[in-house]
Amino acid sequence: MSIQKKQVVELLKAIETGAGEPVAVINPDKYIQHNLGAADGLAGFGALLAALPPHSAKVNTVRVFQDGDFVFAHTEYDFFGPKIGFDIFRFENGKIVEHWDNLQETAGPNSSGHSMTDGPAAAVDLDKTEANKKLVTAFADDILVNGRMDKLAGYFQGNGDSYTQHNPLIADGLSGLAAGFTALAKAGITIKYDHIHKVLGEGNFVLIASEGTLGGKPTSFYDLFRLQDGKIAEHWDTIEAIPPKSEWKNGNGRF
Repeated sequence: MSIQKKQVVELLKAIETGAGEPVAVINPDKYIQHNLGAADGLAGFGALLAALPPHSAKVNTVRVFQDGDFVFAHTEYDFFGPKIGFDIFRFENGKIVEHWDNLQETAGPNSSGHSMTDGPAAAVDLDKTEANKKLVTAFADDILVNGRMDKLAGYFQGNGDSYTQHNPLIADGLSGLAAGFTALAKAGITIKYDHIHKVLGEGNFVLIASEGTLGGKPTSFYDLFRLQDGKIAEHWDTIEAIPPKSEWKNGNGRF
């Protein structure tokens, strides 16, 4: 595990333990916060922790990856209730200077028996990082943003039945994905991806951070994909509403 990955895991664990040393990885003079419920800087980070009841938080980072100056983690949290989160940290000169996240209340397992975090956690095929990022970018553009569903099957192996799904409301396989979208449509709920803001990867894992709407409300979508033999094999995600600007505690925007 790289130094930066280790520092991120320890920083997140400090939310639970209250340890001060891991927080030193944050640049005290420059910490740009995109969690809209927290102010910029170390003071904002500290205020967020201070709002937690003492000894109430639990943190378990399940997987962590690095793409250049960016480290991204997939974590099981328990603060103000159980949540699953993706965190992205940007390093500059050995210090963390920027942070993005996306949190969703823990749910599931889904009808295929998968939780929101189980499954493989170690990156392989490190030499294929850029190719895998390119494939997921194309998938996001074709399918998520532009709805070119005629291209969907081409991104999965065979007929897509081996595709493992961790979204708590959707079953495995392309058939499960189709059934999930049909159920949402029947309920009058539409999912729309408008813009892909970030594509980060390490080996066979690729994370995309996207902006769109769920049921017409501004929403942040984080989707993590595991690829195998140049095709999408597994998917995890979190979905979080973007609050109105009047409620933001910083002016940096969600992305």
